[in-house]
Amino acid sequence: FFFHQSVFPAIGKKSKSKPHQTHSVTSTRSTRNSTMKFLCVASLLATAAAFTNSGGAFTAYSPSVGEKSVNNVFADSSAHRTRKATIVMDGKANAIRDRIVTVKNTKKITMAMKLVAAAKVRRAQDAVLATRPFSETLQSVFGGLIARLGSESMDLPLLTQRDVKKVTLLVITGDRGLCGGYNSFMIKKSEARYNELKAQGIDVDMILVGKKGITYFERRNFPIRKTFECGQNPNAKEGLAISEEVLNTFLGGETDAVELFYTKFLSLIASTPSVRTLVPFSASEITNKGDEVFQLTSENGDFGVERTELDVAEPQEFPNDMIFEQDPLQIVNSILPLYLNGQILRTLQESVASELAARMQSMQSASDNAGALAKDLSLQYNRARQAAVTQEILEIVAGAQALE
Repeated sequence: FFFHQSVFPAIGKKSKSKPHQTHSVTSTRSTRNSTMKFLCVASLLATAAAFTNSGGAFTAYSPSVGEKSVNNVFADSSAHRTRKATIVMDGKANAIRDRIVTVKNTKKITMAMKLVAAAKVRRAQDAVLATRPFSETLQSVFGGLIARLGSESMDLPLLTQRDVKKVTLLVITGDRGLCGGYNSFMIKKSEARYNELKAQGIDVDMILVGKKGITYFERRNFPIRKTFECGQNPNAKEGLAISEEVLNTFLGGETDAVELFYTKFLSLIASTPSVRTLVPFSASEITNKGDEVFQLTSENGDFGVERTELDVAEPQEFPNDMIFEQDPLQIVNSILPLYLNGQILRTLQESVASELAARMQSMQSASDNAGALAKDLSLQYNRARQAAVTQEILEIVAGAQALE
């Protein structure tokens, strides 16, 4: 809306004609009141237009109560043609709007981390499948040798049970957080086992794998024999280093048993902290223990896991007239370290898969919470914006009523 001084000559001017002065003053007041009412309506329209998406929304200036209008009240139209709508909000609404942007950005990050974890779970699945043929062949040869030996006594160090006076705990945790209760569950379980053994008068030390477990137990001055850091892609070299430390500790007589603490992978939403005796071995357990593999699947955008139970490998048959260049006991004794190395590598891979699955679930929960929080903040922001508009309208109406 654009106005010229000739349209309302009484605005901002005092009457100079002395005759008919009373009539002139009354006419000036009436004209001024009409002008102020018109300006109030224009201000309401300008406030409403400021919240539209149109680039041609206009703003208007209404003089405050008691202020006289001047000739340059209305700005030139050229300044408004290129100006976009601007919402003038209070500090609370602006803070809510900034927080909404932050929450939405956080949701994008958590969703990306979930997809990265899913890709790594698939890689861990492929690693488990790649080691399966070696483990199956090793189990078959071991079973055939045990059957060939028959009732012969096997005086092998790794199969000999000792009186337990000292136990070594091999604890596998993760290197990073943001994976729910994965690390805390394993740490609590191993710490409870440590306290249980100490209460029975058994000496205990630890071999730690993973930064989270190392940091926790080092700060609390637990007896630590050795530490290892394992990334998201464990390999045979890392498994060999851990198995050599276990073998040297057990065969050197420094410990009587080694217990393994790891997280058993069940599904993408469930994993169980597990513990079992690693050494000494049991010949029957090696020959009769089956295996299982998992496969990551997706359907309608949702991830899932298919588990497959594998039967025990059939013992390899050795003819009775077969002559071994080495004694079968020596062959068994050389196979056991290989079996130990394979078991440790398998538990490392399964622990990594459990960590990644826990991270996927944690990031999914974080994304859902971020979406719900953004929705609540949007409602708060709309309420604050409506309150600001209502307050401006009330101020304009109050000013108009004060002039009547």
